[in-house]
Amino acid sequence: MALTVALAGDTMLGRGVAEELRRSPTPQTLLATEVQEALAEADLVVLNLECCVSSRGHRWPDPYKMFFFRAPPAAAAVLAELGVDCVTLANNHALDYGFDALADTRTLLARAGVRAVGAGRNVLEAREFTVLEAGGAQLAVVAVTDHPEDYAAGEDHPGVAWADLHEGVPGWLTELIARAAAEADAVLVTPHWGPNMTSRPPPHVSAAAPQLLAAGATLVAGHSAHVFHGVADRILYDMGDFVDDYAVHPALRNDLGLLFLVTLDRPDRTRLAPVRLEALPLFLDYCHTRLARGEEWEWIRERFTTACAELGTDVGERAGRLTVDWR
Repeated sequence: MALTVALAGDTMLGRGVAEELRRSPTPQTLLATEVQEALAEADLVVLNLECCVSSRGHRWPDPYKMFFFRAPPAAAAVLAELGVDCVTLANNHALDYGFDALADTRTLLARAGVRAVGAGRNVLEAREFTVLEAGGAQLAVVAVTDHPEDYAAGEDHPGVAWADLHEGVPGWLTELIARAAAEADAVLVTPHWGPNMTSRPPPHVSAAAPQLLAAGATLVAGHSAHVFHGVADRILYDMGDFVDDYAVHPALRNDLGLLFLVTLDRPDRTRLAPVRLEALPLFLDYCHTRLARGEEWEWIRERFTTACAELGTDVGERAGRLTVDWR
């Protein structure tokens, strides 16, 4: 049986978004009805939660850090109502308000029925994968970030699953992926990698992605750039943003994004493998995301088609969506 996974990039529910959620903690506050309907098409929904969820904590003591993101506790229930099955916390904002806020994030998500991966009470817990089930299939999710090192979990303190991917893919990560592959029908590796505001993957990301596949990943879906990148065979280098209140770069247009729906099937009747990708063009308004229209849609089509062509990938169109066939 085929399995469809909805994948979204950086979902930032702090600052202005947090204020909107305090006023109205409902799915409609974050996403237009049409975007919610697209999520509902999927068997599983996974996204990068680029904030903590808590009413506690103090800002991480880094004099060079400019942005700190914290969502209200109600955000966890809103994510659950949107159908989110799993979030990754392996990123550079999970510890923005310290260890207590990270603990609250994991507790509130668990209570709402949303899995979290990529952070934990210690390094062993942070590096563990989680397994999602739908339609009789099991999808393991592995999460890791390449920044910042000071958010890394240790043997005796909480934090995120950090890996210095600039120096290559570490052995613990390849072993983790291999173990996940042995326990599930497919493995999604979702790294938070590379700098902000780039239009294509940097060299260390381009080098790491095939190593993750070789280790046993079925699909790699990255984030961090705030701008979507092109897609290669089984690799979504960067999914861009999904919800935020960010300033807009006039050239890179981080207010224009994509929601990815990837269908996995068993072409050889053994393990699940990606066979089709559909990308739904989005417009990220202030704290609210809707479908892209008109010139917005055309800009996204041109940008995505060009970015994919650079990676040797052809892009089609079907029913208002951009498509990639991996058969």
